[in-house]
Amino acid sequence: MPRQSRFWFNYRHMANTLAMYRTVKRLGIPDSQIILMLADDAACNPRNPFPATVYSSSERKVDLYGDQIEVDYKGEEVSVETFLRLLSGRLPESTPASKRLLTDSRSNIFVYMTGHGGDEFLKFQDNEEISAHDIADAFGGMWAKRRYNEIFFMVDTCQANTLYSQFYSPNILAAGSSKKDQNSYSHHADNDIGVAVVDRYSHHVLTFLETINKTSPIPLQNLFDTMSYEVIRSTPGVRSDLFGRPLTETLLTDFFGGVSQVELCDADETGAVLEGEEAEAEDEEGEQVPRSSRAPRRRRARAPLVASATGARDAVGGLKREQQMLVALGAVGLLHVGGMVLARAKRR
Repeated sequence: MPRQSRFWFNYRHMANTLAMYRTVKRLGIPDSQIILMLADDAACNPRNPFPATVYSSSERKVDLYGDQIEVDYKGEEVSVETFLRLLSGRLPESTPASKRLLTDSRSNIFVYMTGHGGDEFLKFQDNEEISAHDIADAFGGMWAKRRYNEIFFMVDTCQANTLYSQFYSPNILAAGSSKKDQNSYSHHADNDIGVAVVDRYSHHVLTFLETINKTSPIPLQNLFDTMSYEVIRSTPGVRSDLFGRPLTETLLTDFFGGVSQVELCDADETGAVLEGEEAEAEDEEGEQVPRSSRAPRRRRARAPLVASATGARDAVGGLKREQQMLVALGAVGLLHVGGMVLARAKRR
C-alpha cells in the first residue's frame, strides 16, 4: 500500500493508507504479507497536536499509527522507480525478503493507491509522477513472469478512473473514485488537527469493510452496489472486462482477507496413504524402484488428529507452515502517495 504524497495538508492520504492497512490486518492478512509504503510521517510532524498518532475520524477513537505498524518503505525510499521495481521483482540483491513481493501464479494481489493525481497520472513525493502506461506495463510484465493469479487495483485520487484505462493484462479488476475531469473529495476534517482526516471514497470502502469478518461470504459486487455519485460526490468506476470471474461470485475476502484452509485426517488414514505410496514405488516385477528415479508426485498435506487441544493447534500450525512453503503468499502493499495493497495468495 503506497502513500506517495507529502506535507501536513495531505494528512488524509496517510490516514487512508493506514486505515486500509488496519482493515486488511483485521481480516487476517499478517504483516509478513503486507508491503506498506509511507512517503511522509504525519504522526511525527511538529504540527500534529496529538504526537505519534494518526486518526481517520474526528472522533479519534482508533489510533492508526500505534505500536503495531511495520513500515517497509518510507520517506525518500517511496519513489516511482522503487514501486515499479517492487512489482517486477527487480530489486537489489541486498533487499531483504520482507521488502519484496514474493508472489507467483497462484497469488491474488490487492493494490491500493491514494494521493494527488490527474488524467492518467498519480504524483509521487510531489516531484515525480507515475503514469497509467507505467502501471499497465508493470502488470503486463508481472503476468508474463507468472507473478500473480488475480489483481484488484483500487485508487482514490482525482480523475482516478483514468489510471486503469491502459490496462491490458488478464485477470485484473480495477476500481477508482472519480472519472476523467472530476475531483475526488475529502469526507470531513478534524478541527483540532486542522486538516481533513480521510477521503470520501476511502471512507466509504472502509466503512463497508467494517461490516465483514474474515469468513464473510460477501461478494465484491455488494460493495460496488453501494457506491453512487450521491454518496461519493464523484463518479466511482469499476473495470471488470479483463477479470475472469463474475463479481457476484468473487468474495471480498479473496483480496482483503487471509484464510487458511486446513484438512485434518486421523493417523491411521495418514499411515495408509504413506504405505500405499511406498507400494506404488515397486515396479511391475515387484522390484523396489530407487527413490531418486521415481516420478515426482503431488501430496496433499495431512496431519494426524490428536486428543489434546494444544496438539491440535500445533498440527494446524504445522500445516499452515507447510502451505506457506508450497504456495507463494501474496502481500498487502499500501502506498502513501497513497497506498498499495498486495493481497493473499489463493490455492487454485
